[in-house]
Amino acid sequence: MADLPVAQLNPSENRTPVPLSFHPITIDANVALQEPLTRRGIGPGLLLITPAKYGGREARNDGGVQKTLDPEPLQKWAEEGFVVVEVKVIDDATDAVREAFKESLAAALGAFKTSTAKCTDPHSLGVISRLSFSELSGPSEINGAHVYTADSTIELEETLRLLLTHTEISSVICYEELSRIPVPPLSCPPLMIHSSHAHSNQLRAYDIAHIYEDTKSAGFTLPGHDDYEPGAANVAHTRSLGFFKKLLNGPFFDLEAIWDEHTLYEFGERDVAKTMNTMVEEPYVNHVPTITGGIGRKALTAFYTDHFVFNNPEDTKLELVSRTVGTDRVIDEFIFSFTHDRVIDWLIPGIPPTNKHVRIPFTSVVNVRGDRLYHEHIAWDQATVLRQLGLLPGYLPFPYPLPDGRTPAKGKRFEYRVPTAGAETAQKLLDESSVVSNHMFRFEIREVDDI
Repeated sequence: MADLPVAQLNPSENRTPVPLSFHPITIDANVALQEPLTRRGIGPGLLLITPAKYGGREARNDGGVQKTLDPEPLQKWAEEGFVVVEVKVIDDATDAVREAFKESLAAALGAFKTSTAKCTDPHSLGVISRLSFSELSGPSEINGAHVYTADSTIELEETLRLLLTHTEISSVICYEELSRIPVPPLSCPPLMIHSSHAHSNQLRAYDIAHIYEDTKSAGFTLPGHDDYEPGAANVAHTRSLGFFKKLLNGPFFDLEAIWDEHTLYEFGERDVAKTMNTMVEEPYVNHVPTITGGIGRKALTAFYTDHFVFNNPEDTKLELVSRTVGTDRVIDEFIFSFTHDRVIDWLIPGIPPTNKHVRIPFTSVVNVRGDRLYHEHIAWDQATVLRQLGLLPGYLPFPYPLPDGRTPAKGKRFEYRVPTAGAETAQKLLDESSVVSNHMFRFEIREVDDI
């Protein structure tokens, strides 16, 4: 599947090992800057506005168990290839706090223009505001409607007005309840809103609002927040990334080349160090049917070393059938083929070699963050593997009464025909006309001697 040789990749972006280093630069007491954590090392500017009282993952008491690999926004957006400046806002509405916020905002915008910031265009910046999500004390219900209240703080409307005085701001994302979003003026840059509850609101035609009904508050994307929801957070992040890429003209990376480079090091060169160098600081791999892989750099390195890179048969082949490239995903359909001449514990754990040749339809969903992989979700039909190895019988016991209430006669048992196929599943994925469809519709229960 590594169709693009390493020699054709841009060496400055895709081959040169660059240490992963999340070390924010302190601008002032409430402002920190992180340069892009990519091999490219430069990118558009992104301003984060965050309540100071949000303590992050470190402030949570999870019994010593890390809840998620998802990093805090300052690191996550730097991994996406942005120059990120975060402004922490104190939860107080005094004139002194307002003035301090204005000064911090000016310092943050100035930081993008410094020569060390590596910001490709300091005159076109994106903003993510989470200013008042943590002040929500509701929802409470008044006359059947959800109403959100807030402690005294710098309001979002006031923040937007202040941002509008800076012409550098070209796009804004708010994690906020829609009921609290003011009607944006025509002069406001394009706006995207992520909200946990729907609410009537007069947005402009080109503004975008996404509702996440299964979340509890607008803090659902923050890994250190009590209401963090990883699934919704992933969806919101991809939507936000696409929004910024369009309006900030990047950062754009060749996701196919990055993925092909990774698979070349995995299956071609079989080099664990090079493979891991294509990934973010804390990546993970999950093989869905067998729940094998590794969570985090240390565990994944051990998995690749002890169970994967050197564990695949010599004739292993990946035959690409289709590829879909999105904002931050590469989704492949491919045929994974090999001769089962050794124990392949990540794929069929505990099964000795059968020396059978196997062809398996695979699907991979690969999340690329910036110019490095964050995760791989790999799935296949385990039943077709067992069928091709001769380890899955054609019929298995059916231990339940039939829909009409009938049970087996004395000394008999019901069996069902196992609804799976062998190598023809791979053949039909390649050529839709090669295997007749729907032949399993004829499968039926049978009654046999119970021996």
